[in-house]
Amino acid sequence: MPLSAHEAFQRYQHERPCIEEAAEATKAHMEHHASLRGIPCEVTARAKEVSSFNTKMYSKGYTDPWKDITDKAGLRVIVPHSGLLDPVLDMIKECLDVQWIEDDRDTPGNEDRLRYPRLHIQAAMVGGQEDPDGVPYDCEIQLRTEAVDLWSRMSHKLLYKPGKDAPPDVRRSLYRLIALVELFDLEVERGVQAMAKHPELARSNQLLDMAERAYRTFTNHPYSTDLSHDVIEVLAQTIEDTATYNEQLNQFTERFRERLERNYAHYGPTSTLFLERGRYLLASQPESLIIFERLSEVRSRFALHIAWRHSELPDSMLTDMAQIWGVPL
Repeated sequence: MPLSAHEAFQRYQHERPCIEEAAEATKAHMEHHASLRGIPCEVTARAKEVSSFNTKMYSKGYTDPWKDITDKAGLRVIVPHSGLLDPVLDMIKECLDVQWIEDDRDTPGNEDRLRYPRLHIQAAMVGGQEDPDGVPYDCEIQLRTEAVDLWSRMSHKLLYKPGKDAPPDVRRSLYRLIALVELFDLEVERGVQAMAKHPELARSNQLLDMAERAYRTFTNHPYSTDLSHDVIEVLAQTIEDTATYNEQLNQFTERFRERLERNYAHYGPTSTLFLERGRYLLASQPESLIIFERLSEVRSRFALHIAWRHSELPDSMLTDMAQIWGVPL
């Protein structure tokens, strides 16, 4: 029997903490699988605010509000360009129990419409949280490029005002921007494809992307990109096959996750040693994961030591990292 609006509201208030926990677990699950596949993306998660749930329930006039509101939990996956949408979609199909997909990208008749195509997935969340009926909570997953996400967030502030319509010229201006969004996405994708034809140029960026994806599972603290590029140039000299290194780094990260968590807690960007003394700078950088991986094996440690000595980077940076990992140089 459908719940009344009041019953649905009371239930959502009661169960929202569990839904929020499931959303965070699903976010981490997707980040892990994206990292394993080498897919650069940003995943965000949230449980709908209680006030938003109530507003949507009454504004839409649902007959069964509990079941009809399918975005009690929402996740968003943002990729650099449109060429990565299908790889992310395939990943979601493999790592989650997908219930339905709304994909408007190739819908006939939309060619002349200045609207971005929807790509939404409804799926069961992970983490073990279930509703009182013993069923895993659902979530709505939105897939977007960075350009589309920027347009969507901006247009939402200007177009979606309760009880009011934006002026026609404002709506038209925003929808005209969709053409620029499409061009932007295509040019970014073209640039990525062109860069792939020059591996000597793309290698360092690929290594930094690998390191950052894994590093973000430990902390979201900002870091120095200039320092990262300087260090990555040195690290790249010690890695023979970039194409297979992503899996190697992921295996290392999972094998030593607890140890790495302790190291980042004691020496990382929020530690007293870093904040008050400015020591162990590289432990606050994503490339630290590659350094730890290189230090963990004698042969790669020796290669790292040689490459570092021939660079302009301070020796103390590497000796600090070796001290953290507990190995000699």
